[in-house]
Amino acid sequence: MFKKTLFLFLVLLHFNISSQEAISIISWNIRDFGRTKSNEELDEMAEIVSDADIVAIQEVVAGYGGAQAVAKLADNLNRKGSKWDYVISNPTNSTKYVTERYAFIWKTKNIKIKNRGLLIADLDSLVDREPFYLDFYIKGKKLTILNFHSRPYDKNPESEILAITDYLKINSSQHPIILAGDFNVNEKELVFNGLKTIGYKASINNQSTTLKQSCDGNDYLNYPIDNIFYSKNVSKIEGRAIDFVKVCENLEEARKLSDHLPVYLNFSLK
Repeated sequence: MFKKTLFLFLVLLHFNISSQEAISIISWNIRDFGRTKSNEELDEMAEIVSDADIVAIQEVVAGYGGAQAVAKLADNLNRKGSKWDYVISNPTNSTKYVTERYAFIWKTKNIKIKNRGLLIADLDSLVDREPFYLDFYIKGKKLTILNFHSRPYDKNPESEILAITDYLKINSSQHPIILAGDFNVNEKELVFNGLKTIGYKASINNQSTTLKQSCDGNDYLNYPIDNIFYSKNVSKIEGRAIDFVKVCENLEEARKLSDHLPVYLNFSLK
């Protein structure tokens, strides 16, 4: 009787775990994402991100060319079998050479939106490029994603991380939240302790995500500064950096796409 009960319990447990819908997000700082990207490069990018359900992009140029590039990337993705939609933020409220846009691209089959997202005005005076957030609805469950690109490492990005942490504390929510982007700080640094204290975890740990300009021996990776942080009501299945370079001989061509690797998180919602 005990063995039968245990067997039924394990079957039900397996069913419960497997029935949780797996979702995946890629966060990618695509350097100077605008009209400088060729159709061939855009198609290579589409191949890299096509297995994800949601893609968060940083460093979309503020001018018209940035919006064009996002639209073309979404069009290339649509040619690969799934239906995708996209939104592009307004330019951030930043100085001329700092302002950028953000973008989200997602598969529409199981993911819906009710608005087109907003830049977080409450953080405007505290960060150089205020985060862009969008609420996604996945089989009725709400998921908020914040898309963020911090200021450079030598201009105190730590103060921006602390400001975003305070914002998330004040605006805590029962529904799942993801903070994705380029933080210009390694997740192991103390500045992230506040975020971790309120239940957020990093998708990858101390993994280099930027590309060197040239290979140092066989090493082409540089700094671990891109990540995806997820709240306690998100269950991580897998997190990794997507290494589209693979060998030093590919570095020069790879850098035409970006000087950052994408970060990938596969997860389910609790």
